[in-house]
Amino acid sequence: MSVLVVGAGNVGLEKLNAILNNAPETTITVIGKEISIGIKELAAQCHNIILKEKLYSITDLDGHDIVISALNDATITKQVVLDARSKKIWVNAADKPELCDFYLSSVVQKGHLKIAISTNGQSPTIAKRIKEMLNEVLPDELDELLEQMNSIRNNIKGDFSEKVKQLNELTKTLSTKKS
Repeated sequence: MSVLVVGAGNVGLEKLNAILNNAPETTITVIGKEISIGIKELAAQCHNIILKEKLYSITDLDGHDIVISALNDATITKQVVLDARSKKIWVNAADKPELCDFYLSSVVQKGHLKIAISTNGQSPTIAKRIKEMLNEVLPDELDELLEQMNSIRNNIKGDFSEKVKQLNELTKTLSTKKS
């Protein structure tokens, strides 16, 4: 998988972090007229980030599977979207949900548990705040619970329906109030 991020400022850094958090081995090329110090520092730590300090060109799309436009320039953003679509490449345009083929969710991760939060591009800030709230209230021990449940699930016999019934019976006490 190869992702192109067009824009190397604060929005580009935010998108870059989102990609790395969800798919850390993805090859990511970042293009920007000026590349921010934050992106340069992150790229120095990651072998899979390629930086190109230059203006955007349609040929920059070649070889990429996904494009993210992280620009504060509506004209160039629209051009990136049109170019990506002409090459049948999915595109996300930051703060322009009407131009997006997909949205990047905020993701809460506690071990093996991942919760994705999306506002369909309407308010990334709300998604971010909900993510922060869930990160605070969900205990780190959830991963231990998940591992235990996986072990139980792997030892249950029967067809899918029977397994669901047994797991429901086992977990019923987790949702009942203790007085």
